[in-house]
Amino acid sequence: MSTIYKNYLLQSEPNKFSQDALKSGEMIVNMGPQHPSTHGVLRLEVVTDGEIIQEVVPHIGYLHRCFEKHAESMAYNQTLPYVDRMDYLAAMNSEHVWCMGVEKLLGITDQIPKRVEYIRVLVTELNRIASHFVAIGTYAIDIGAFTPFLWLLRDREHIQRLLEWVSGARMLYNYIWVGGLYYDLPIGFEERCREFIEYLQPKLDELDTILLTNKIFIDRTANVGVLPLDVAINYSCSGPMLRGSGLKYDLRRVDGYSVYPELDFEVPIGQGLAGTTGDCWDRNYVRALECRESVKIIRQCLDQLTGNHKRTPDFDPQAACPKKIRMTGSQELYFRGETPRGELGYFFRTTDKSDVPFRAKGRAPSFVNLSVLPEISRGCMVADLIAIVGSVDIVLGEVDR
Repeated sequence: MSTIYKNYLLQSEPNKFSQDALKSGEMIVNMGPQHPSTHGVLRLEVVTDGEIIQEVVPHIGYLHRCFEKHAESMAYNQTLPYVDRMDYLAAMNSEHVWCMGVEKLLGITDQIPKRVEYIRVLVTELNRIASHFVAIGTYAIDIGAFTPFLWLLRDREHIQRLLEWVSGARMLYNYIWVGGLYYDLPIGFEERCREFIEYLQPKLDELDTILLTNKIFIDRTANVGVLPLDVAINYSCSGPMLRGSGLKYDLRRVDGYSVYPELDFEVPIGQGLAGTTGDCWDRNYVRALECRESVKIIRQCLDQLTGNHKRTPDFDPQAACPKKIRMTGSQELYFRGETPRGELGYFFRTTDKSDVPFRAKGRAPSFVNLSVLPEISRGCMVADLIAIVGSVDIVLGEVDR
């Protein structure tokens, strides 16, 4: 091969490690970017000594979402469709955080009607369950279990239909607006949602039986990819990654935004019940328990939406929505919220009387959580790397935002 083509190859496939630096018996293995177990277009440069991993380097940038530059070229309320496309498995959660941040900039947080707040929490918790079902189901396929994936995708489909009934869209909703909602809940939604919750409760028990307590699943995930709590904190991990390592830290409790302070729910943490605290099993265990807590939250929201804050003929979900967003003065704000993958934060820098942010920066939990992958993969076997990557639960739309 000529020198010019070798240079092109190096430019198209950048490596951190060169063949000249490898020790005897080591080799470089590329995993991805077109690989089902990397959960998107993620490329992993793996240095192995036989079956043992010496180093892992995630290579990102294959998706190019360009969210932040889009956000800096259009109005705050026009950015919502782009927010949806960051974490496309939990679009409601991303919308919720963005809208709360803009509302705080505008100083209209206290003007949001309680019914709007309860509807927001209702749909975000439904979306949280749907997201965790994809995380656990696809993780089961990574490990070699096919039936749990089919069962979880079947039940996720019920949630997708409910959210489509609310917003008109299947995955990218544009439902939560700055100052309110696109529309009130459809008539009969509360009753249908309660029926689904009653249906779902025994299905979560089945999930424990078929997957979490399955001996093969435990053998493949317990004591694998252990993330010690101090390492998780030093790498700024959040969500189930952090809670799986034993720290009870959930922004719904810590920051107490929206109506979460009025709701009763627990914050599950990893306890090393099947292996070591912070291993792959614990992270999936936390996600499964969070689904149960989301069911509790949804029940309480439904009680409020059919009780103290039930629908009335004069209720307008867009009453507090500003027709034209105008910022007063130059401001800087960082606002964060708890999505299924952890702390999603937005940094805003505004200019006086402009409806377009001067700077919009997204702090994506998938991007931050992925950074700890090399630390928890060294010394593991190549087959275990699949289990570790799946337990991180990344969405590449957030990583390449």
